[in-house]
Amino acid sequence: MNTSTQPAPHFVPHLSELRHSLERHRPIFIAEVPGVKRAAVAAIVREHPESGAELLFIHRAEHPRDPWSGHMAFPGGRKDDGDVDTRGTALRETREEIGLDLGAAAEPLAELSHLNAIAHGKRLPMVIVPYLYELVGDPQLALNHEVQSVHWVPLTFLLDPHNRGTLERKVFGQTLDLPCYEFDGQTIWGLTLRMADELLELLG
Repeated sequence: MNTSTQPAPHFVPHLSELRHSLERHRPIFIAEVPGVKRAAVAAIVREHPESGAELLFIHRAEHPRDPWSGHMAFPGGRKDDGDVDTRGTALRETREEIGLDLGAAAEPLAELSHLNAIAHGKRLPMVIVPYLYELVGDPQLALNHEVQSVHWVPLTFLLDPHNRGTLERKVFGQTLDLPCYEFDGQTIWGLTLRMADELLELLG
């Protein structure tokens, strides 16, 4: 991401500016193909009276069967047979993981660009579909066993290039310095950061 085009650190984005930016947004979709599963996540934003627009991240609990165990992420998971579509997956997983009914407490804003799933530096036969929601009000959250904590990160923090660092990881057999943020003792990087960057680029 080219930080030279980023707003000044004092820039405080609001949801009204994000909604306006979405009008010109053209996300990249990946067509469904046999043998490639689908997953969905919910990127949830809200307006804070002092810090402006904030984005919700969850800290996933440690679990040996979770390829993203312990990572910062958005609420979501794999599409089940009972889900009508991937949006239904995002709604169900958000309700299960953090006790939030997006259908009642949030407004859908957009479907964001699809991403090929990567875990432990290897591509998985799965496509992740992110959905953007604006939270209305201040509902109470109830975390299940899959979520260790929830963190609201101001977009102004993410837009400040001074807060962006790098993290050394092995991807496809190569050691790379990947972009990341350190916030509230947690590291935001990988696929989740790529989804967040789509919003940051719109505001930038």
